[in-house]
Amino acid sequence: MNRSEIKSVAKQQIKGKIGILFVISLLYSLICFAASFISGFVPVLGAWALFIFVSAPLSLSFCIIYLDVTKGVEPMVKDLFSGYSNFWGAFKVSFFTGLFVLLWSFLLIIPGIIKGIAYSMSMYILAENEGMGALEAIARSEEMMRGHKLDYFVLGLSFIGWWLLVALTFGIAGIWVFPYQQVTYANFYNKIKASSSPFTAEADKAE
Repeated sequence: MNRSEIKSVAKQQIKGKIGILFVISLLYSLICFAASFISGFVPVLGAWALFIFVSAPLSLSFCIIYLDVTKGVEPMVKDLFSGYSNFWGAFKVSFFTGLFVLLWSFLLIIPGIIKGIAYSMSMYILAENEGMGALEAIARSEEMMRGHKLDYFVLGLSFIGWWLLVALTFGIAGIWVFPYQQVTYANFYNKIKASSSPFTAEADKAE
């Protein structure tokens, strides 16, 4: 896993797209803020509604958007709502990954973290395979991440310096750092998918 190469490619892929990606992220933040404010009036049920109707499908939307960026597709504001085309799939993937990580965390924190990393590709898989079941997407993620969990962890650590810069600039640097990191993760997914030939064949067939 060539981490430097993946990050270098990501820098090239976001060139000329920072403006529209910032608008998409800003709109996402406004939606989440408004939804959080409204859900605050309904304890417990409000939090569940926020998760079901906002967090899960928009998480899928971001995976779709950033995978498209790695393919050279120009993002558009309407893409922020693309995850709603597979609303229940997004919800079930988010629900089951969260549940499984929680159950593993009951043993110890470390197993929970490891499983969280193992499930990290689930939403990307769902983004490319709309008809796939949530549990299958999670199982595929575990399969793809075998031998790559440490790579993913180290990749995340490599952005610590960038997020310190974001803090020092009062969030301004995040306009560039956030899409840079997200496209890097999408490239990571593409990289390990390419090394998983059975899954690649099925994904190509689905497309």
